Amino acid sequence: MSESVPVSCPSCGRRHTFVASVHSCACGAPVAPSLAKGAPVEPVTQRSWAEEWVRVRCAACGREDHWPRPELGCACGAMLRIPLRREGAAGPAADAVASDPVAGGPAAGDPAAGPARPPAGPPAHIPLPRTAAAPRPSFRPLTIRTADDAVTAAALYLRWLGFKGVIRTGEGRAGRPAGIDLRGPGVLAQVDPTTRPATPRSVECLWLNGLNASVVSVFFSLAGYTDEARARADELSVPLFVLDLTGTPRPVNGPADELVSAGA
Repeated sequence: MSESVPVSCPSCGRRHTFVASVHSCACGAPVAPSLAKGAPVEPVTQRSWAEEWVRVRCAACGREDHWPRPELGCACGAMLRIPLRREGAAGPAADAVASDPVAGGPAAGDPAAGPARPPAGPPAHIPLPRTAAAPRPSFRPLTIRTADDAVTAAALYLRWLGFKGVIRTGEGRAGRPAGIDLRGPGVLAQVDPTTRPATPRSVECLWLNGLNASVVSVFFSLAGYTDEARARADELSVPLFVLDLTGTPRPVNGPADELVSAGA
């Protein structure tokens, strides 16, 4: 059974229950990072590939592998890094100190932390209920270890949404449109695997390409989007998704919610 911990967003005060993702060891046994209960979390503001992975030992065979560091996306738009328990430690003292380098300070609920802050206004967008006529099977993500994996994960997700024949723009084509990584009947997509949030210019260029081709434009980013980029995407009705390192896209604006709900 997956381990879970309560999480309080330091940006808006919202409370969540985070459930750890379970991975499969080479021996076939399930493995998951050990979460530190009660340790504080911090928003991810800058990404470094070296900091996005943690070593996890398989209890069944003793093998150690690198797996994506656990993260949680809050409705306010913050991406939260979940602190981890020290290897081999146990008990309340171990839970209070995480192996995550961003851990530190009073834990959520500690009197020293003060009262929880109320939500600072409404969330950037309110996720819509899924209204697809026929429910889709669960999406099976691809763990992202390289920029190439990020493009593959986005392609798998578009196909899961119902876009058929999605391919990379470099496959079977004599040229590659600037800023376009994936295309298929009815869709164009850009995948930004860098560690900087996507900008309004990137969103606008993608939208123009989609407008010229009379297709849906979809943006995927590992590091998220600037506030200006999200506002521009809302104006242009461009769906925005954030990719975590498990390869699971998360909708971050209304057009993306609508696309997930309705499908292709």
